[in-house]
Amino acid sequence: MADIVIDTHVAIWYFADASQLSTPAETAIDNAEANAIIFVSSVTIIELIYLIEKGKIPQDVLDLLRNALDDVTTAFRLIEISREIADEVGNVLRSTVPDMPDRIIAATALHLNLPLITKDSKIQSLQNINTVW
Repeated sequence: MADIVIDTHVAIWYFADASQLSTPAETAIDNAEANAIIFVSSVTIIELIYLIEKGKIPQDVLDLLRNALDDVTTAFRLIEISREIADEVGNVLRSTVPDMPDRIIAATALHLNLPLITKDSKIQSLQNINTVW
């Protein structure tokens, strides 16, 4: 079993333009789809709403993600921001990862002790999180 956490851009690319995903990222997602869980932080939904409001992404990206999260036959599972995840944010250095949604997503992976699928070089530079790109 190879559970993973995906960041917001990976969710966008997965549902809108999978060609943007790296081969290792795509492989990790495919493997998780086959026999594991793909965790999506609730902050990703908030970010997608914001990006839709700004006209940066189409509404269907959020609709497809919501459908995947609501369908128990998919590997996608929403993970709420718990007290434990909130506390882990302190272990994601603001000096390295200044964007709060990115820190929350990284803290989610840290809390779950799972790889984070991300292209974000700031998150990738963290020593305490296993990233895949």
